[in-house]
Amino acid sequence: MHSRRHFLGASVAAAAAAAAQFGMASGAQAQSESEGPEAYSAVDPVTRTPFGPVKQIHAGDLNVGYVEAGPVSGQAVILLHGWPYDIHSYVAVTPLLAAKGYRVVVPYLRGHGTTRFLSSKTPRNAQQSAFAVDIIALMDALGIDRAILAGYDWGSRTGDIIAALWPERCKALISATGYLITNVEANKKPSPPKNEWAWWYQYYFATERGVLGLEKYRNDLAELVWRFNSPTWNFDEATFDRTAAAFQNPDYVGIVIDNYRWRLGLAKGERRYDAIEKRLAAAPVIEVPTITMDGAHDPFTPPGNGSIYRKKFTGKYAHRTLNTGHNLPQEAPQAFAEAVVEVDGFASRR
Repeated sequence: MHSRRHFLGASVAAAAAAAAQFGMASGAQAQSESEGPEAYSAVDPVTRTPFGPVKQIHAGDLNVGYVEAGPVSGQAVILLHGWPYDIHSYVAVTPLLAAKGYRVVVPYLRGHGTTRFLSSKTPRNAQQSAFAVDIIALMDALGIDRAILAGYDWGSRTGDIIAALWPERCKALISATGYLITNVEANKKPSPPKNEWAWWYQYYFATERGVLGLEKYRNDLAELVWRFNSPTWNFDEATFDRTAAAFQNPDYVGIVIDNYRWRLGLAKGERRYDAIEKRLAAAPVIEVPTITMDGAHDPFTPPGNGSIYRKKFTGKYAHRTLNTGHNLPQEAPQAFAEAVVEVDGFASRR
């Protein structure tokens, strides 16, 4: 794609080198709830070290593709990606955590990468409950009773849901952009025009033209979103292409379209998730230890340095603002990994 060739050739940092420089302790004390962007500096995470191999396992409705690192006996950490991204958002975070003794699991969400539906008859449903149930099924399949969940974008929402409804399965939580559980009825109310403008693709996907556009221009569209979401991140062509391979999943278009249409009340969910959605519509609080994170340059970061969603987290809590855009773990892997270890310390000291 010629439009990407002008990106700056940022310095290449190997994940192993990052791990060697990564000094942190599980018992690190919580910092104040209001850290400025200067608290952490973005680290160029571009790496050419191997990430994988990708493994496959049957879990619920899916055959899930995932990467795993670290000792099987270690505390499990599940890292959840967003859209339009994939597991490589955690290509530099994973070795940092594995080096600290964590069992790190990074799955492709439904419709991405090597994750496949086991049956052609299963609805290609992308309502929020489905993703959460997928991850619970993956935990069961891998023999993980309780994990630290960390994510951004779709991954934050999925982690939030599990932490809220199945707290016994979530030791602690890292949630970028705070509390993202969707209330479809409330979501029908308009936002200020500037906010609506940032969600242009949500309305594009509500049309058949948008379906055809995503099918034909999936990579171009994703790159445009990357640039808008992370205006200070100088990713290179190879970094984008590595993730764009995940968009060739046969269910990718259907999952993306259904996700955004469902949020607007334009697509029906499955009846089997009705009870879960009813509980989520009540906006349940999250009691597990949590660190919320925002990107200072993320167009979707709400104002108030986390104050808008602060009351939704009732357990031990801290907030961090990073000098990044939307893709926090890939733009600032060291800070993201530090937060995982820190929130683990919150849980251990309860």
